[in-house]
Amino acid sequence: MTIAMNLGFSRIGARRELKRALERFWSGKADAESLLETARMLRARHWILQRERGIDSIPSNEFSLYDQTLDTAVIVGAIPARYDALRSDPLAMYFAMARGLQRDELDVRAMEMTKWFDTNYHYIVPEFTPDTTFALTSTKPIDEFLEAKALGIDTRPVLLGPVSFLLLGKMAGGGSALELLDRLLPVYAELLQRLAAAGATWVQFDEPMLVTDLVQAGTAYAHAYDVLKGAAPWVKLLLATYFGSVGDNLTLASSLRVDGLHVDLVRAPEQLDVVLRTWPTDRVLSLGVVDGRNIWRADPDPALVRLRRVAAERGTDNLWVGPSCSLLHVPVDLSLEQKLDAELRSWLAFGTEKLTEIAELAKAVATEDTPFVKESRKAIAARRGSPRVHDRSVAARMALVTKEMRTRKNAYPARRNAQQSLGLPFFPTTTIGSFPQTLEVRTARAEFKAGTLSAHDYESFLRAETARTIRVQDEIGLDVLVHGEFERNDMVEYFGERLAGFAFTENGWVQSYGSRCVKPPVIYGDVSRSRRRR
Repeated sequence: MTIAMNLGFSRIGARRELKRALERFWSGKADAESLLETARMLRARHWILQRERGIDSIPSNEFSLYDQTLDTAVIVGAIPARYDALRSDPLAMYFAMARGLQRDELDVRAMEMTKWFDTNYHYIVPEFTPDTTFALTSTKPIDEFLEAKALGIDTRPVLLGPVSFLLLGKMAGGGSALELLDRLLPVYAELLQRLAAAGATWVQFDEPMLVTDLVQAGTAYAHAYDVLKGAAPWVKLLLATYFGSVGDNLTLASSLRVDGLHVDLVRAPEQLDVVLRTWPTDRVLSLGVVDGRNIWRADPDPALVRLRRVAAERGTDNLWVGPSCSLLHVPVDLSLEQKLDAELRSWLAFGTEKLTEIAELAKAVATEDTPFVKESRKAIAARRGSPRVHDRSVAARMALVTKEMRTRKNAYPARRNAQQSLGLPFFPTTTIGSFPQTLEVRTARAEFKAGTLSAHDYESFLRAETARTIRVQDEIGLDVLVHGEFERNDMVEYFGERLAGFAFTENGWVQSYGSRCVKPPVIYGDVSRSRRRR
């Protein structure tokens, strides 16, 4: 039977409950237990949601208070020495690693943060030295597995794989972090054994570095999974890759002592042929066919063509269906969007809806198309043919663009002379552009939107704020003045609201890092200016 699986789910909550709990805790307005209770509530809600939506293999330990890579560093004891004074308060230490801490006489800087592959998510970069040692200092994966078990849900614990963990970090003084692998593996082995003792039958190891060009890492992978499988041979191991093709590393992956492989067929559908030729038929093959990185409804036809091909060649006993990557990268719940029109909503799928897509595709592998598949097919066709997506006036204007329009009319010397006519010094001073959205500005905007402040009075307020800002800049001697942008709310949303082809959500939030969430506009069709400023 085909299994519906999920790699991970958003942790922020449909209404950003985690963000608010974190910020209350950081500001001292709530205690640690209040924060941890919010976290427990969100984990339980998301596990139950996945079960109700038809997911058979549900992940655990992919929840994080800040970042999953930081969690791994704490779990295995990769804690830089500058945080030693905080070890008696694990939660304070954890957030100091993420955000830094300045209190009393203590002043410790945060660890580096950088992009998680090519997503908009940011992870905390592990720090290593040649003297780094490891120890199991947190039982978080076991605790959360048991937490789900108490709810009657048997989950698949998710761990960042040991090789990717080392490769994603930075080694002080040069050298390769893989030199530390033999010190790290006993900790992973102990964790795996304790998960097995708690009742885990499958454990997922995320090894996203397998989709990159690996140099001299093949031996490290082989050694790592020999040790891990030997530590708990009765536990099945799922090797998860995403964000690209396994490519030249597929032979390596196939040689590892693991029981299943997850591949991303959204980013790299072309890899299916070689996967089918290379991956053993007696091991689980998990196919990521629902895009975990966009908000559009999945097209069932290409997904089912691939899934049914695999079922025909290999059967369905070892076939799993899932998202391309964790659903961390999409908003939580489309049902909260009450202001989007029905047509546009029918084209979209947030994390909750993608769970249903996964489950329905898994059902349809060995059957006729289900009603859900037929409905999805109609929505995809409607979007492709919609005049809202394909604006003839935009196409006509684009057809008038000539090669000359793409080229500057004046060379640099002419532009330099024009700039010099402004009389600016050699190094002009200015600001980025936006001034603070003060309480007074936010209050005036809220009153204007509520209808308690007239348009005339609101415009007068904005002009007064702009004049005040220009005076301040002039008085302190800036050379290039800005008007402060008091009329806008979010800088992207303000301009997008004046363009056709853009839509804005109420709760389409996605985590960028920690409590920082972004709500990008939805570009659903050809873009044109639809509203001009008064």
